[in-house]
Amino acid sequence: MNPLKKLAGQTVIYGLSSVVGRLLNYLLVPLYTRYFLPSEYGVVTELYAYVAFLVVILTYGIETAFFRYSQRVPNKKSVYSTALISLLITSCIFVSIIYFNASPISNWLQYPEFPEYIRWFAIIIGLDAVSAISFAKLREQNKAIRFALVRLLNIFINIGLNLFFIIYCPYALEKGLSSVEFVNSLYSADIGVGYIFIANLIASVVTFLMLLPEMIKSVWIFDKSLWKQMMIYGLPLLIAGLAGMTNETIDRILLKHLLPSTVNSSYELGLYGAFYKLSILMILFIQTFRFAAEPFFFAQEKEKNARKVYADVMKYFVIITSFIFLSVSLFYDFIILFLGENYHDPRGFKVVSILLAANLFLGIYYNLSIWYKLSEKTKYGAYLSMFGAVITLCLNFILIPKIGFVGSAWATLICYVSMTVASYYLGRKHYKIPYPLKIIFFYLGLVAALYFTSILFNSHIINSLYILIFISIAFYLEKPKKAVISNPKLFN
Repeated sequence: MNPLKKLAGQTVIYGLSSVVGRLLNYLLVPLYTRYFLPSEYGVVTELYAYVAFLVVILTYGIETAFFRYSQRVPNKKSVYSTALISLLITSCIFVSIIYFNASPISNWLQYPEFPEYIRWFAIIIGLDAVSAISFAKLREQNKAIRFALVRLLNIFINIGLNLFFIIYCPYALEKGLSSVEFVNSLYSADIGVGYIFIANLIASVVTFLMLLPEMIKSVWIFDKSLWKQMMIYGLPLLIAGLAGMTNETIDRILLKHLLPSTVNSSYELGLYGAFYKLSILMILFIQTFRFAAEPFFFAQEKEKNARKVYADVMKYFVIITSFIFLSVSLFYDFIILFLGENYHDPRGFKVVSILLAANLFLGIYYNLSIWYKLSEKTKYGAYLSMFGAVITLCLNFILIPKIGFVGSAWATLICYVSMTVASYYLGRKHYKIPYPLKIIFFYLGLVAALYFTSILFNSHIINSLYILIFISIAFYLEKPKKAVISNPKLFN
């Protein structure tokens, strides 16, 4: 089977759990922004930023190490069981420490009245960390359908409980429905945004239970020598992951501390968190692509034309993400309607456009990162992420006090562009892949030209024409080469 078609097919299946699932989660954004003020939603934005860091720490690169050593070690079961036992031990230690120190942690976060938030999140993070290796096992075994089903169940439970607690319970109490006694036993209006976290907790518990068969069937062998090898391979990825998470989420932590005292930081954080959600289509595609691409890239390594395949994947990736950028930015007037009226801030269009471009380059960087994973030079992944983290931190400290969360968006874009350029030049030296730079730059330039033209000549009809122009040009150029042989240099 054509390897590109195989990757595309797996991407579609993984998309059921990532794209479709997260699109459903995306529908919670209108709910949150209509039922909670920006200052309340700011609490959600900040706490999930911390969670992102902690999940990276608790998985410490062991997923990628699992993929690598599953290709090398004859006994794949020992690779999984070693990783699983390692995660079980570290997660139990983490949950215990955080759970019993919830009050001082909530005081430090300036939420002294909500230590229960910390306890809930400790359990969520621990369960998700252990579940991660079982999800990795399903990916490695190409069990994309089971992977998708478990992920979707998690999402449906989460969404259903959000709707139950945020919409149904207050409505039942207000209207005096027959279920009011049952609702009273479960619901308290004082919990407020806390029900978002409770829904997440229950969904994580169910997901963990769904993955128990993979864990129970494990051979339960802890290979100390193998574990050391996996840690040596994975720990640089932990550093890279932390630095990468700094690039992705540190702005939502710093905003609270760097905005001028005259500004309501929780309000601004809530706005920025909502705007970040509007770039969800780009993030969804990249996430789905990564689920399918990582095991695919490792498996493809043994093929003769592997590097040509990697180059082709990059080109088509740029085409699709460029289309997503245009679609979201040109039809922002419709997309902003997903948010409640309290979130219709004029800074939204600029921020969403910048974040879309930033995530486009992040996706290109993920494609490029295969060179250091395949050449086992994962330390370069750490170096590149730390390089980006320095840029992110410096620019956030400089720009947030001056232009608020717009500065955070610019910092994100500059960071990912810099990392992409640096990774490309390092990759040429250590694991050269013949990327078709001319055609890639052509597509990026075309997107930029259409975007800035749309700002000058903006209407829904004209914007639709811009989209049609991009699709037509891409379709023409990506026909079989013999049909466009008059311009062969464009593909080199």
